[in-house]
Amino acid sequence: MIKIRQVTTEKDIKEFIEFPLRLYRDCPYFVPPLYADERKLLRSGGVTQTSDAVFFLATRDGKTVGRIQGILQKQYNELHNTRQIRFTRFDSMDDNEVAKALFDAVEAWGKERGMEQICGPLGYSDLDREGLLIEGFEEDSTFEEQYSFPYYPALIESVGFAKDVDWVEYELKKPEKRNAMLSRVAQRTMELHKLHVADTNLPKKQYIAKYRDGFFDCLDECYSKLYGTVPIDKETQDEIIGDFMLILNNEYIVFICDENDRVVGFGLCFPAIGHAVRKSGGRLTPLTLLRLLRAVKHPKTIDLGLVAIRPEYQNAGINAVILDRMLDIFEKGEVERAETNLNLETNTAVQAQWKYFDARMHKRRRAYIKDIT
Repeated sequence: MIKIRQVTTEKDIKEFIEFPLRLYRDCPYFVPPLYADERKLLRSGGVTQTSDAVFFLATRDGKTVGRIQGILQKQYNELHNTRQIRFTRFDSMDDNEVAKALFDAVEAWGKERGMEQICGPLGYSDLDREGLLIEGFEEDSTFEEQYSFPYYPALIESVGFAKDVDWVEYELKKPEKRNAMLSRVAQRTMELHKLHVADTNLPKKQYIAKYRDGFFDCLDECYSKLYGTVPIDKETQDEIIGDFMLILNNEYIVFICDENDRVVGFGLCFPAIGHAVRKSGGRLTPLTLLRLLRAVKHPKTIDLGLVAIRPEYQNAGINAVILDRMLDIFEKGEVERAETNLNLETNTAVQAQWKYFDARMHKRRRAYIKDIT
């Protein structure tokens, strides 16, 4: 018999974090989140200024067999006039009974709050892990993604979920021959619109502090109509900066600014740290920190985090500047590959840009939706 209990104690929190570490212990593709970040989230109850949350564990004969988190993103519901809850951090044994019990618990929690739909996997914002892996099970996950076993889609569909949207992902490598026209377009764009690339020689904290407001303002403006996104409040901004400061590297962050130093576009990449944190289960042990710092300073792979260009500049050629800078990174020889992370399958304009690289579509993720009225 499956028993469901809400996560309330320190013991529950530890079990919620460590269940997927045991489940994926022998999986070479899984990348855990940082253990301390997960513990901090659960100790807060997952509640933010704009969201409520709940965490559940499923047990059978006293042994944990699954987990799930529910999120009520009130800001998203208000902006889109909808009544949805989200699910995330869903992990389970290959057992339909376990999946049903977990989703029943989250759906009941949502109904108590007057919600009419459940969708996911989605986090608090677009910067959280999102989407269920449905293709590419033998590909490495990035630190920004959640790996899941091939049986997960069937578990979720068995309880009544259907596809809402898909994302595709690409692996990029240095092209055999660099497109010279792209470089000329990039240079002409900068001259014509009197733009410049922010100086990356500043100390990292000073560099981030100088452009953070412009970054988040540009991000909110450009991503406002994308699937599942919400504006990012100041509290969350601070948390994001704090969480990612350790792995940021100025060399892989491009801010494009106008004459007044206003950010009009950016390309944000992270040194890939998946291999650095995998062995420790996301715990920042001294050895893990050493591996992580080495990965940040000398990455072989970079992960594309975010790219945004303000609407008034979207046909100005700024994307050529960002792509050209990425090709510069490959030219230096240390970085061998890049992971695009998630591109909406309908966003053909973004996907078309990967033609300037040796590109391979290698993963697909899905967000599901279900009525619960």
